[in-house]
Amino acid sequence: MNAAQPLDRLPFEPAHLRWRNRYTSMGLPFAHRQPGQALPNPRWVAVSDAASADLGWPTDWWQHPGALDAFSAGPPWPGMDTAATVYSGHQFGVWAGQLGDGRALLLGEVETPDGTRELQLKGSGMTPYSRRADGRAVLRSSIREFLCSEAMHALGIPTTRALALTASDLPVRRERAETAAVVTRVAPSFVRFGHFEHFCHHVRDGDYTALRRLADFVIDHHYPACREAAQPVAAMLAEVARRTAGLLADWQAVGFCHGVMNTDNLSILGLTIDYGPFGFLDGFDPMHVCNHSDEQGRYAYARQPQVAYWNLRALAQALVPLIDGDKEQIGAVLSDALSVYPDTFTRQLGQRMRAKLGLATEQDGDQTLIDDLMRLMARHQTDYTLTWRLLADHRIGAVGPVAPEPVRDLFLDGEGFDAWIVRYDERLRAEGSMDAERRARMQAVNPRYILRNHLAETAIRLAEAGDYSEVQRLHRALSRPFDEQPEHAAYAELPPAWASSLEISCSS
Repeated sequence: MNAAQPLDRLPFEPAHLRWRNRYTSMGLPFAHRQPGQALPNPRWVAVSDAASADLGWPTDWWQHPGALDAFSAGPPWPGMDTAATVYSGHQFGVWAGQLGDGRALLLGEVETPDGTRELQLKGSGMTPYSRRADGRAVLRSSIREFLCSEAMHALGIPTTRALALTASDLPVRRERAETAAVVTRVAPSFVRFGHFEHFCHHVRDGDYTALRRLADFVIDHHYPACREAAQPVAAMLAEVARRTAGLLADWQAVGFCHGVMNTDNLSILGLTIDYGPFGFLDGFDPMHVCNHSDEQGRYAYARQPQVAYWNLRALAQALVPLIDGDKEQIGAVLSDALSVYPDTFTRQLGQRMRAKLGLATEQDGDQTLIDDLMRLMARHQTDYTLTWRLLADHRIGAVGPVAPEPVRDLFLDGEGFDAWIVRYDERLRAEGSMDAERRARMQAVNPRYILRNHLAETAIRLAEAGDYSEVQRLHRALSRPFDEQPEHAAYAELPPAWASSLEISCSS
């Protein structure tokens, strides 16, 4: 992208934006106001036109004088109120104590056509919560977050968004010498489970005033319908459980692995948040661990739904001081709220998997049909995304080596697949499924394009050499994940052999 240049007539004037700073206005202990530490000589790497449009901003907003500095942790726009927030959390199942925005700053909130949205800079320098770290984000991890945030949105999965990405030659040391970057993130709220844990576990003399203020803030601004419930905080927990269940069903259905599902990395709004060591499945392995730092496999793909429930229980424990009643009554209220999760997850995952198979109705035996296919996929390590996408091209009655289909070639055991697809055909005939209609439905839910690790790695290597064109090209392709896009067909191919050697860790 070209450097920002003044325009003769700008349709967009930052000074006219109406910023709100509701969370920051609560002051200490919730947020610590401070300026960012500007990147020296910043430059644009990429901007999301889709995220810009959702804010109601023109696509050339980034060309406004001062925009590059404002979104590289430099002098803010009028109305921005930069601050870091404090939270705590359980990391890999162990209480970690106080954490917080160690490299992020809230800029404030703006009104958009879809409601209020917070903007946040990630990589903006040290804060009181940096814990002896440098407060910076590296270009490598920032590219991954920018691309995946917008890719997940295009897939229809709840997520924080990425508005822009800037870079600098400022050196940053991780496993090796790298350079700094700043991602601008967008969300209705960046409050996490860990915010509630912090204000539950860091109290004096049993004073839970801050915890109550936080709960009131979240309910009033994000869950107002819960205010009318007999137990508003329990009603909020039930809604958080419902949204989290839907999010996990989305992740499982598309083959997404988060990598660091700590309580400080789960959104109170059920959004995908904090893209660090994530990954989409290539060859299907239910116990795939995308985070090289996760030595125990706590956050393996198949374990994600149960981990989310564990985190919800930790959140519920943090809310105990706000629930009315004796110990037994409080336990019953919270248990009832949490019971929303398993039922919602099971139902919604079933709906998504039937849709991936193109089933228009729900019938007995559907789950067995789904489970048996996934066992076959796991046995042969078939590519997760390609299997579902190519299955959309199946024609009823086209079975076996006499009438082979591309999806069959993904299975080493063709006969095992043939036996399964005979059952699939019987199921399709039972509801009068038509090939063309089913194909259209399946292609609308089974993506052709996902952010595979090797695609991100290729874009990163070029960007580290100063060429951002592949980041931008990949971003464009991922913005239309369900379309064929012949010009980007190479992105949908099986990963090269070297992709299996890539390791993504907590520094990624």
